[in-house]
Amino acid sequence: MKKKYFLILLFPVILLISCGGESSGNNNSQAAAPSFQVIEIPTKDITSFTTYPASVEGIINSEVRAKISGYIIDVLVDEGQKVRKGETLFKLETQSLSQDAAAAAANVNAAQVEVDKLMPLVEKNIISNVQLETAKAKLQQAKSSYNSINANINYGSIKSPVDGFVGSIRFRRGALVSPTNTQPLTIVADISEVFAYFSMNEKDYLDFIQDTKGNNIDEKIKNLPEVELILANGRVYNEKGRIETINSQVDQATGAITFRAKFDNPSRILTNGNSARIRIPKKYRDIIVVPKESTFERQGNVYVYQVNPDSTAVAKSIDVLNEVENLYLVESGIHKGDQIIGLGIDKLRGDSKIIPRQIPFDSVAKPIRKLFR
Repeated sequence: MKKKYFLILLFPVILLISCGGESSGNNNSQAAAPSFQVIEIPTKDITSFTTYPASVEGIINSEVRAKISGYIIDVLVDEGQKVRKGETLFKLETQSLSQDAAAAAANVNAAQVEVDKLMPLVEKNIISNVQLETAKAKLQQAKSSYNSINANINYGSIKSPVDGFVGSIRFRRGALVSPTNTQPLTIVADISEVFAYFSMNEKDYLDFIQDTKGNNIDEKIKNLPEVELILANGRVYNEKGRIETINSQVDQATGAITFRAKFDNPSRILTNGNSARIRIPKKYRDIIVVPKESTFERQGNVYVYQVNPDSTAVAKSIDVLNEVENLYLVESGIHKGDQIIGLGIDKLRGDSKIIPRQIPFDSVAKPIRKLFR
């Protein structure tokens, strides 16, 4: 009887030991193959943006200067005022010129009298024609002097050379001005449209131009995409512009090439001297994308862990073409439909067996938005 009881008590112990051994084996198996979240690589249409510092100028910036010396006796416009071509902006004191004009007019009359007196004498051959021609020359000289003084008097009314808006007025009533002033009296600018000037370094320029369709520069400029302007407050200007010209020479001092884009400015928000940034789009069609969070760097190269059909995660180098916020745009190294580890790659060391758990790509990448860098 004692032997039977001993066997009955021993059987559960053996069973527990056996079950414990199996459980330990399973745990070891799971520890050897950890679970990782895996995503499938897609292709997407993405627009990236590159920005460059820009300066804004009106399409016409005409300096207003005095053509004669004199004191300003009246300023007829204010800063920011819209003016028409030919409208008087400043008046200069011309009293002394008016006196000179009166004297010049008297000289003209005297010379005319002399010519009128000599003409009948020449006709009657009383005097030679030389005397008459000399008198006529003096008359012409008197008229030229009078016209010159009159022109200077007219220059005393300083007029706008173009339609536009008055800029800063640097000289006020009582100021003595002359043609030798280093600063203009003001600048009248046409800002119904504006130019935005920006520069690229030589490498960016060559990439930009060579990636644009066209057989020559003129064709390429026509095919360039519309550009946007980011204002100093960070907001995007509501009118899009187009690149019109590209400087044909590289600035030897900076190694840069200058571009000019043109924007409509119906609201007059933009004006001379505004600082801004040009934003140039670049569209990618069916480009392979990888979340940055699913990559790691080693010795300057970017890697992902690609998951093979046998559930082995293998480090693989990828060639990055560009980046848009949290995404790498991939040129080569992986293909659409490949499986990679989406999260937790920092826990892997070398090639490893894993238990893959499929998750949506956008749960790692997040929704793709148009961004600029």
